[in-house]
Amino acid sequence: MSISTDDAKSGKRARVSAAASEADVAAARDAITDKLTYAVGKNAVTASDRDWFVATALAVRDRMVDPWIASSKATYAEGRKRVYYLSLEFLIGRLLFDAMNNLGLTDAFRAALGDLGVDMDRLKTVEPDAALGNGGLGRLAACFMDSMASLSIPAYGYGIRYDHGLFRQVVKNGWQQEYPETWLSFGNPWQFERPEVVYDIQFGGSVEAIMSPTGVARYVWHAAETIEAVPYDTPIPGWRGRHVNTLRLWSARAVDPLRLDAFNSGDHIGALVEQVRAEAISKILYPSDESAAGQELRLRQEYFFVSASLQDLIHRHTRTYGDIRSLPDKVAIQLNDTHPAISVAELMRILVDLRDIPWDEAWDITTRTLGYTNHTLLPEALETWPVPLLDRLLPRQMQIIYLINAIHLEKAKKLAESDDRFLSSVSLIDENNGRRVRMGHLAFIGSHSINGVSALHSDLIKQTIFRDLDQVYPDRLNNKTNGITFRRWLHEANPGLTRILVDTCGPSILDNADVLSKLEPLAGDVGLHEAFGAVRRDNKIALAKLIRDRLDIRVNPNALFDVQIKRIHEYKRQLLNILETIALYQAMRAQPHKEWVPRVKIFAGKAAASYHQAKLIIKLANDVAQVVNNDPTVRDLLKVVFLPNYNVSLAEMIIPAADLSEQISTAGMEASGTGNMKLALNGALTIGTLDGANVEIKERVGDDNIFIFGLTTEEVAARRAKGIDAADTIARSRMLADVLEAIDSGIFSPGEPARFAALTTALRHHDYFLVTADFDSYYAAQRDVDALWLDRAAWWKASLLNTARVGWFSSDRTIAEYAGQIWDVPVKPAG
Repeated sequence: MSISTDDAKSGKRARVSAAASEADVAAARDAITDKLTYAVGKNAVTASDRDWFVATALAVRDRMVDPWIASSKATYAEGRKRVYYLSLEFLIGRLLFDAMNNLGLTDAFRAALGDLGVDMDRLKTVEPDAALGNGGLGRLAACFMDSMASLSIPAYGYGIRYDHGLFRQVVKNGWQQEYPETWLSFGNPWQFERPEVVYDIQFGGSVEAIMSPTGVARYVWHAAETIEAVPYDTPIPGWRGRHVNTLRLWSARAVDPLRLDAFNSGDHIGALVEQVRAEAISKILYPSDESAAGQELRLRQEYFFVSASLQDLIHRHTRTYGDIRSLPDKVAIQLNDTHPAISVAELMRILVDLRDIPWDEAWDITTRTLGYTNHTLLPEALETWPVPLLDRLLPRQMQIIYLINAIHLEKAKKLAESDDRFLSSVSLIDENNGRRVRMGHLAFIGSHSINGVSALHSDLIKQTIFRDLDQVYPDRLNNKTNGITFRRWLHEANPGLTRILVDTCGPSILDNADVLSKLEPLAGDVGLHEAFGAVRRDNKIALAKLIRDRLDIRVNPNALFDVQIKRIHEYKRQLLNILETIALYQAMRAQPHKEWVPRVKIFAGKAAASYHQAKLIIKLANDVAQVVNNDPTVRDLLKVVFLPNYNVSLAEMIIPAADLSEQISTAGMEASGTGNMKLALNGALTIGTLDGANVEIKERVGDDNIFIFGLTTEEVAARRAKGIDAADTIARSRMLADVLEAIDSGIFSPGEPARFAALTTALRHHDYFLVTADFDSYYAAQRDVDALWLDRAAWWKASLLNTARVGWFSSDRTIAEYAGQIWDVPVKPAG
């Protein structure tokens, strides 16, 4: 990319924001050109957009280092307690604009790049999304890292540096296909490799009991395999750059890169077997567990990052404070879902076997240090591992789990109501399914705090999966409703709306989401409606262009943008949305002269590679789109779009353009949701069930500003108790019966009418997720949406009230609750 002409340069100075002085711009310009020359090795004439991105990222990274080091020094000097957040996912997305915004560098760097003839917005598209997560779990971890830094909480995030992430989703002929993500192909300018910090991670082998002269046994694990964990650090700056924390991700490598004897004997492939086996651990996120080898790889991943992280934080603690016994006073470890649950056994192994701490004292240290966040009620997400697999792969940890369980069951037996059923329910070993270790139970027993992530979810885990454990360990369960970082999902994703909010509510809105409430008295202001509408339309035009460029589908920016963006899963009920789309399509064809509200139905999300039913739902969505979008009778009244390879960057395009937020999971199955919060923050109205955080959003935005439909959690349970055959339900709904008949007839699958038989048969005879039971209520709620959309003043008032009333869902509030009620660490307000 060449430098712009003098004419193009002229006037650049006039566009420099008042927030960026000439000196700031000059310093940024010099820093970028220095990095381009001495780090990238290019000159301005021959540099590509990627070269400019790397140079800019390195210049921004340099400005993080001083406050990063200062934050660490202050933590050591003040003896502050650290938080360690263990998560298998960190969906951080692109970092360039995020870092610049948090550091207050955006204006200076935009002007500096403009002087150099570089469009900063174009550089944003060059940066790949960091492929370190899948969905809400990983994005929550990223938001939490932002808020911990913004509240000046000393923290490390610990995870795995995946070479290829989950997968890159490509849709061919309507079918999802999976390919490796290549986000590291050109390196990662944000990270610092720490080759001098390496930890051995061991697997397999045997355990030897060595008796001391006093008759106390000491256990020595003789591992059969050792691999190395190498850390890569990414600085995470908080808002205004006041405090910078560390995201430390582990990469796996073999102790020896190859077997030289095998290589020299001509076995060039066999010489690399150990390297390939070791490095497989950090290749991809969530390898398929349909095979025994896949299950083993998942367990190896989880133990790998847990063991490395615990070794690392204990080394840091003992180097600073000397005595391991002070660990709970200076360290809080939070387990983000069940994946890091092996931390309980591993921390006990380190304390008892390697640090010679007596068992009871070690257990006290462990439970006072660990906290566990549960994110799901789904059985498949509450991990269990076969006992033989754990025994073979982690023999010492399995011994420790047995002993933890024995002591735990002795305690449980003392309860008056305990019986065989109760003891079987609370045991760490599930004897009913081939003897499996319940990792959720292990995390519960080994933690002093167990929290759900919405008020409804926390109540449900107490009533269901952890009901009996709650009797053994009362007062451990609590709620911490999830939150989102409004700095990313409003300021960065929707700058047009942010400018309006700053003008209306004052600049303090940039620091404190609660200030959004100042918007509420102005919700009826017609001028604000027009301003909000203009920004929304600009965002919709940008999204329409992206849809046209990627899919060659033209959509009307004046239409209602109806959005469902989330992981594809039966309980999230994208299928319900598709059925309503077909019903609406049929109604439009039958009544072409009716005043229909133009709609664009937008879907995005990935299905797990081995989740065949979810992949079939993606195929149905695309086949329906093919028919609807090419039918001239509906013209621009209805369009259906499935955007492939959903990620953070795509979400940042879709969310500011959304008018309607689909949060339609079966009641009682969504733990919280955070997409619902992001969309409401940007003024989209929610259509949803009383599930997860929808309940709390409804309480805050008001009944008139949200569209609630469907069965409640209690009604879902009662309905399932009567059976999940839906033949009678379908018979009572002519519209639903017509929709299913249309699918079965092959209208959307010409030449293959049975293509979706697995979906329609399940709906008719095994509708566990109660799609059919909620269909009529959902369709009626969608027509209520149409009615409000036609009343533009009422729609925009509701939109403004959504934005004004959801500041409580800031991740700053969530993290402050963790800090005060679980971690016992002080916070400093952001800003």
